[in-house]
Amino acid sequence: RLFRLRMQSIPYTINIKNTIYALDKPRVMGILNVNTDSFYDGGRYLDLDDAKRQIQRMVEEGVDIIDVGGASSRPGADEVHIDLEQERVLPIIELLTNEVPHIPVSIDTYRAEVARNAVAAGASIINDISAGDDDAQMLQTVAALQVPYIAMHKQGMPKTMQDNPTYNDVTITVLDYFRSKMEQFNLLGIKDVILDPGFGFGKTIEHNYRLLKDLSALETILKTPMLVGVSRKSMINKVLGTKAAEALNGTTVLNTIGLMNGARILRVHDVKEANEAIRLYNAYNES
Repeated sequence: RLFRLRMQSIPYTINIKNTIYALDKPRVMGILNVNTDSFYDGGRYLDLDDAKRQIQRMVEEGVDIIDVGGASSRPGADEVHIDLEQERVLPIIELLTNEVPHIPVSIDTYRAEVARNAVAAGASIINDISAGDDDAQMLQTVAALQVPYIAMHKQGMPKTMQDNPTYNDVTITVLDYFRSKMEQFNLLGIKDVILDPGFGFGKTIEHNYRLLKDLSALETILKTPMLVGVSRKSMINKVLGTKAAEALNGTTVLNTIGLMNGARILRVHDVKEANEAIRLYNAYNES
């Protein structure tokens, strides 16, 4: 008989509105972009009725968290005025809070004011692509609000971040960055942290795949749950010669690799398929 070593899953939890939310098994974060220029679904959900239909679809497909963003962070994206960002996201967050109160809502923003107002409107997680680097008030705001914080690594700003990104060793750079950030978070009393390596944010195709391969090492060293956000991104399309609209199969493949390497949250456009990947991964991992 053959005996296999089972990879031990650390029983991570986060506190969402005084409820303990387990991350011992992977969760699905559904993307709800309410902006005009996201690389895949920009403009689709600006109308409130369209947003409602997408919310209902994600809920029916088993979404665990809904991530609302009012400003695109795709490569080359222009900055959106803060008033417009809030005008887009706050009504959606209020809608979610009223209609599906059992689904935690994440606000995708790097701005402290937007984060603060979003939490007041009902959001319970802050998802910051800059890990506090792009707004000097963000980390103090997170600490004061005492909500879970998703901190992402990126190199540069969205407008120019894909202009020849370079690293001596991308994994070591991301690891050192997160080590420093975790020290900051601990000093400020930010307790419930999730880390995102930032696939596609100031990284080449090779950098992205190296980070995906090294994801389990990052989690093991940092002892912090990891989020994988590869949904329909160019790291798929440039390899397969596809467009974002054709990248669902590629997304599922990379999500599965992420799960095998320890991802605790999959941030996706397609909830049903991500949940299927998780169910199959769980069946494999528990066999």
